Amino acid sequence: MSRNTELFERASRAIPGGVNSPVRAFRSVGGTPPFIQRAQGPYLWDAEGARYIDYIGSWGPAILGHADPEVVRAVQAAAEGGLSFGAPTEAEIQIAEAIIDRIPSIEQVRLVSSGTEATMSAIRLARGHTGRHKIIKFEGCYHGHSDSLLVKAGSGMLTFGNPSSAGVPPEFVQHTLVLDYNDLVAVETAFAQYPDEIACIIVEPIAGNMNLVRPAPGFLEGLRTLCSRYGALLIFDEVMTGLRVGPQGMQGLCGITPDLTTLAKIIGGGMPVGAFGGRTEIMADIAPLGAVYQAGTLSGNPVAVAAGLVTLRRLAEPGFYERLHAQTGKLIQGLIDCARRHGVPFSGDWQGGLFGIYFRDSIPTSLADVSACDQDAFKRFFHGMLDAGVHFAPSAFEAGFVSSTHDDAVIQETLTVADRVFAELAAN
Repeated sequence: MSRNTELFERASRAIPGGVNSPVRAFRSVGGTPPFIQRAQGPYLWDAEGARYIDYIGSWGPAILGHADPEVVRAVQAAAEGGLSFGAPTEAEIQIAEAIIDRIPSIEQVRLVSSGTEATMSAIRLARGHTGRHKIIKFEGCYHGHSDSLLVKAGSGMLTFGNPSSAGVPPEFVQHTLVLDYNDLVAVETAFAQYPDEIACIIVEPIAGNMNLVRPAPGFLEGLRTLCSRYGALLIFDEVMTGLRVGPQGMQGLCGITPDLTTLAKIIGGGMPVGAFGGRTEIMADIAPLGAVYQAGTLSGNPVAVAAGLVTLRRLAEPGFYERLHAQTGKLIQGLIDCARRHGVPFSGDWQGGLFGIYFRDSIPTSLADVSACDQDAFKRFFHGMLDAGVHFAPSAFEAGFVSSTHDDAVIQETLTVADRVFAELAAN
């Protein structure tokens, strides 16, 4: 029995499904997940000593690569001063100021400990600010596992074929309107039906939890117009895209100003951090100033903030995102070329360090398109790459991530493996 199999069997006795987050499971692709012992730069090493080129990057945070020496030193120094205080620190102010400096729509920000906390709190704030109950979300978009959002969600929910979660009473989601991503007419219809009842729209400005799906031209602009017209708030969930696709997130690329923004992943440099922020007049409704309650014992944790501060400073270096986008493009265009060479239906897309790969001839524009991809081909591709030391997400419904440490040699090694795997797919 392999060491990974042994650990998985042991984990399955102590942990439901053997994993602490469903996206780590291999149920949609089959097999046993490798148990990681260490990571450095673009690489992972498992319990058996096998090395993998990593395109998961801790699901987004590792934009500087794993165990960046400067980030690690900052974490060590912060830990020596104390792991948690339950009291304010100057570092909390510094990271709040850094976030405000980078995201123009954010005038004030509240730190939390996860993306789920950020989105849950932002929606509560939107409801409290507007005095309304209904919210709009889009099928296939995942905004964390709070009850009112687990309706036709993306990420692991799609992978396991469960459009909603057990344990969520119908009453909890009766005010959640679920519409098709990129269908602006449906949004217009919803506002016409509930003109004074919709508190907010929450949207991934680039969907990343049903694989990467871009907004159609005019879609985000239309959401902004409708929210302004009907007095609802527009929430950009940039937990995945924030500081990953560009220096100001997706909102900086599309030029649209949301009312509230949620962040996580990268702002913690690999440590558990989340945040939500927006205009001062809206944020003033959060306790202790306002009536919308939100709290967190470990919010603004000094060790996590230290990692985030170093990461944010490094991301501000000239040319960082241009280089990252170029490297991601080399990977995806290279994969497309390999697939075409062997006649395998395949397409791909990317922005900054975020990418999507699809076993179909054209890039998807909806959840239905993603669902129509060749799932069997993906499974065989995934295992062929993993067996040869390249670690992609174990689901056709997940986006992938490139770090600044994925240099030309790493990309070329990946493409060499991919060429062989695509050839095997074509032959079988």
